[in-house]
Amino acid sequence: MSLTGRVLSVLPVLPPALLLLLVAAPPAAAAGGWSVAPSGGGRPSFYAEGEPGAVLEDTVSVTNRGGEPVTVRLSATGARVAFARSEVRVPARTRADVPFTVTVPDADRSAGIVARGPDGRSDSVALHLRVKVPQLSALTVEQVKVTDSGISYEIVNRGTTTLEPRLAVRADGLLGPLLNRPARTLPVELPPGRRAKLTEPWPDRPSLDTADVRLTVTAGGGAYDTAEASARFVPWGSVAGSAGAVATAAFFLVRRRRRRIEEVAEPLYADVELMGAAK
Repeated sequence: MSLTGRVLSVLPVLPPALLLLLVAAPPAAAAGGWSVAPSGGGRPSFYAEGEPGAVLEDTVSVTNRGGEPVTVRLSATGARVAFARSEVRVPARTRADVPFTVTVPDADRSAGIVARGPDGRSDSVALHLRVKVPQLSALTVEQVKVTDSGISYEIVNRGTTTLEPRLAVRADGLLGPLLNRPARTLPVELPPGRRAKLTEPWPDRPSLDTADVRLTVTAGGGAYDTAEASARFVPWGSVAGSAGAVATAAFFLVRRRRRRIEEVAEPLYADVELMGAAK
């Protein structure tokens, strides 16, 4: 028996379907060709996660299964990628590993790494970039005004987490406290970058006094801010004439009396309006 006969005699009997695949395989595939993939194996694509602007590292592998050396050029689409070598020559039946860095963008993005051969053929692998936003709890209280309907104000979410703000209100007149409402949760959930316009009712405001109003807003994660506004309450219809003016001046200067301090156990809100993105 010839050597060829001996080799064939030890081959297992293959199923017809497998024999058909072997026969139908194109010569190029049998010879090998070249391809790109994430290094290390087992990864169908690249995945990178970090804070915006962070520079991350990884490695791409160029595998040449053919019988001749091949030179490919590496580039990236949709992302800031820097390769250790943008052009790599891979000998026959050899793999070349090329390190690269990628800069995390401001938002999640799908990109790709592309390799092009001298014959114009190209191969690519996907690069998925995910932005890891730092957890920051921050807010501001703005546009505080005393109006006919109460105390209007705006809360702006300046952080990266959704807030459930709490409000405390205090108003002091010439002769002492006028309003004292302890902190309580507002009926609003404020996403990052959004603002809410609200009104705190004040139904029994004084008819003759000046008031310094102070709003204190807090939220989870340490968010905190305060804002103040001043208002003067004068019954102009009753102070017409010099005698009324003198009486009003006397009130602001010498009249002493204690004012009722309003303490509200339950929240009172007349208007809540969730507005667009903060500016």
